[in-house]
Amino acid sequence: MKLIKVGAAVLNQTPLDWDGNQRRMLDAIAAARGQGVSLLCLPELCITGHGCEDSFQSPAVQKTALQVLRDVLPATEGMIVAAGLPVLYRKALFDAVALLVDGDIAGFVCKRYLAGDGLYYEPRWFKPWPDGYRGEVTVDGRAGARGGQVFVAHGDALG
Repeated sequence: MKLIKVGAAVLNQTPLDWDGNQRRMLDAIAAARGQGVSLLCLPELCITGHGCEDSFQSPAVQKTALQVLRDVLPATEGMIVAAGLPVLYRKALFDAVALLVDGDIAGFVCKRYLAGDGLYYEPRWFKPWPDGYRGEVTVDGRAGARGGQVFVAHGDALG
């Protein structure tokens, strides 16, 4: 069994600061790589920033978030990186994490339990992912899993 180094990054993401958020993500990936991290967890909604509120519903925000995800992909070669973004699936918006493996999108996992009181009221913007449901999504012509998933990674991504 091979041991891997897991890292978590805390980023100061700003809502809709596409260039700044992407730069901070790339900096975190580079720093993790420099420390020998094989699996890096970036924050929830790190691509858009968490406080976009009703802007999450904008098709332009969803499209730009996917573009930033695509732009970050090359930096994940030889690593596994989890990055959060809003994702539209079957006319419903989900708070999702994309699993990026060795420069490719392995799939998405969508949040099942949404914060509904206090500082955040996530059900206003997102739907909870149905327990046990699995679907498939196509990004850039490649099919990927969506939902409650188990991912198996091996090879270059694990160092």
